[in-house]
Amino acid sequence: MAGRKAYKRLGDLLVEAGVISEKQRDEALDLARQSNGKKKFGEVLIDMGYTTNDEIVNALSVQLEIPKVTVSSIQISDAIVNLLGAVDEKASENYRSFLRNNVMIPFELDAKNPNIVHVAMADPQDYNAMDDFSVITNYQAEPYVSTSQDIMIALDKFFPDEATQRLMREFAQERKDKVERNQSEDSALSDISSSPIVKSVNDMIDAAARARASDIHIEALENRFRVRFRIDGALYEQPKFGSDIHGLPAMITRLKIMGGMDISEKRKPQDGRITKIIDRVEYDIRVSMLPTVFGEKCVMRLAKKSALTRDKKDLGFSDEEMKQFDHILKNTNGILLVTGPTGSGKSTTLYTALSELNKEDVNIITVEDPVEANIDGVNQVQVNNKAELTFANALRSILRQDPDIIMIGEIRDGETAEIAVQASITGHLVVSTLHTNSSASTISRLEDMGIESYLLADSMIGVIAQRLVRRLCPNCKRIHVATEDEKELMGLDLTKDFQFYEANPEGCEECDHMGYHGRIGIYEIMTVTPKLKKVIARGGSADELEEAALSEGMHTLRQSAKRLVLDGITSYKEMVRTTFEN
Repeated sequence: MAGRKAYKRLGDLLVEAGVISEKQRDEALDLARQSNGKKKFGEVLIDMGYTTNDEIVNALSVQLEIPKVTVSSIQISDAIVNLLGAVDEKASENYRSFLRNNVMIPFELDAKNPNIVHVAMADPQDYNAMDDFSVITNYQAEPYVSTSQDIMIALDKFFPDEATQRLMREFAQERKDKVERNQSEDSALSDISSSPIVKSVNDMIDAAARARASDIHIEALENRFRVRFRIDGALYEQPKFGSDIHGLPAMITRLKIMGGMDISEKRKPQDGRITKIIDRVEYDIRVSMLPTVFGEKCVMRLAKKSALTRDKKDLGFSDEEMKQFDHILKNTNGILLVTGPTGSGKSTTLYTALSELNKEDVNIITVEDPVEANIDGVNQVQVNNKAELTFANALRSILRQDPDIIMIGEIRDGETAEIAVQASITGHLVVSTLHTNSSASTISRLEDMGIESYLLADSMIGVIAQRLVRRLCPNCKRIHVATEDEKELMGLDLTKDFQFYEANPEGCEECDHMGYHGRIGIYEIMTVTPKLKKVIARGGSADELEEAALSEGMHTLRQSAKRLVLDGITSYKEMVRTTFEN
């Protein structure tokens, strides 16, 4: 291994690399000092928006001449995982804790020297950690640089916290023994705040966030409970978090405490909310409890607060769709609706539209249930049914607050729809969501709610129907020759050969063997033109409205997905699955 270079401060390295200015370095250093050690310099820089994790890694790699690595995409061998050899459980636990505390992970032996191990580190200048690693393992550490989040994902995958699982099993057995001795349920759960349960729940939520999960499902089965993560729209079981059925009440009770729910109520559904910071990213977690035959089922929806407010270029619009989106947002009054099933990205599109419209000279007020992300400069109202602050009541009050733009989280009933229409007609721009399958059927749904056709024709400016399709893993996707049926369904020339890409069923390390990695939106944007207004005003059917919209240049969800298939971004099967009703 090459001799160690003199230590260089991170701020100086980033200034030398041109990532930040000297002024930004000094500002961040002052804030880091003021935190009294609670925040590291790099964390402060990222929080202030001066740089990103990836930029820091790139700068460290170049300036220190240390290779960078994406360690979470590497299949770490058993030989590396068992580097200590045969040791007792306590020594193994201490080693895993050491790796986590120092944010480092060994991932391969050096090809030339079997006594050297390549180690990914968030801080490759932490020579004390490297020396300690050498003492513990009898191997010399060769540093590579990686982001802390990437390292933590790899640690969750290859060095799971076995201590937590063992303590969880012991807690479940202890509680089982208490119940068998006829002690009360409350007595058996009296030590619910004990560290094994707290740590197990925290580890589960952290692992879900790092795996890009949108939901966590905790389900009671007959003799055990299972934990599943929803990643890119599909559920995957996580055996390391499941356990004996007797451990479930402890976990559920802990989540109720975190979510501010009633721990003594087990017969009724309950809802709660948790805010948690994971790897310096703030997550808003909505918790839902539901009594089932074998025990309570818990579903947690994870949302990055920052992920909802993104640049419109990141939504997946084509150039033509972007022009339509911009054209609709230029209206100063009327209703824009975003439609689709739960989990189709409606909130993200709405928040993106609001961020686009958020200027100093406009007054924007939202009414939501719940408020999913805070936007600077926007007045956001949280629905509170107990205080009789419903969507309809809040909207009536909002109209007396001199708004220019009103965002309604969801139009759920005729009363809310009626107020929204009246607000748009009287000079306000209203944006909201609705659960329908297509743009054209949205108008029919509002008519079913009791809104007159002529009012809808006057107030509607556009409807955006959307879905999310999974992106093929660019590392392992494979070529697929289109069949006759596939070409026919996609409207392609049957006499020509076409090649698409499909998911590799075995996947790769890059996509965690799923074949897909991430999702992208597909859209059906219906701009309400004068021709469409006439169809709406005379009460035309959804089919008539769709036919008119297509003649005006609208692309359906199927056509939007077809473009992504031809571009190799998603698969034919994913297109069919997502746009089946179309």
